[in-house]
Amino acid sequence: MAIEKVREYFSQHGLEDRILEFDVSSETVELAAQAIACEPKQIAKSMSFILDDNAIIVVTSGDARISNPKFREHFKAKAKMISPDQVELLIGHDIGGVCPFGINEDVLVYLDVSLKRFETVFPAAGSGNSVIELSVAELEEHSQAEAWVDVCKDWE
Repeated sequence: MAIEKVREYFSQHGLEDRILEFDVSSETVELAAQAIACEPKQIAKSMSFILDDNAIIVVTSGDARISNPKFREHFKAKAKMISPDQVELLIGHDIGGVCPFGINEDVLVYLDVSLKRFETVFPAAGSGNSVIELSVAELEEHSQAEAWVDVCKDWE
């Protein structure tokens, strides 16, 4: 189970007690925000794309949307989301639990600048009913992000 991979990862860093599991779904930004009682924009959503035949994750704030022109400018390719039936195979987590922790080794992670306005954010923790609260610096460290990118719109 993917949440166990995430729990195992964070236990190595003494942070597993920050994983929150709910009796309700947290599969969408809105459901996660309701479960936590925070603003949707504080949810760190992980979006899965194919880039040059490789899987990548772009983590954005809950109120941000991918800007196709910005994505193309930064990555020199069109934003092509991974099909729902391929997400678990290519990323290592199923839709609703996708996060940048405990993922397949060849998946690259990028963090969108829309997250920088928060002290803490809530990414999923490998299942459709879990999150973990992390500072933005902790998210950067534990996601092993390649870089910060500016590929979103509608959050400013």
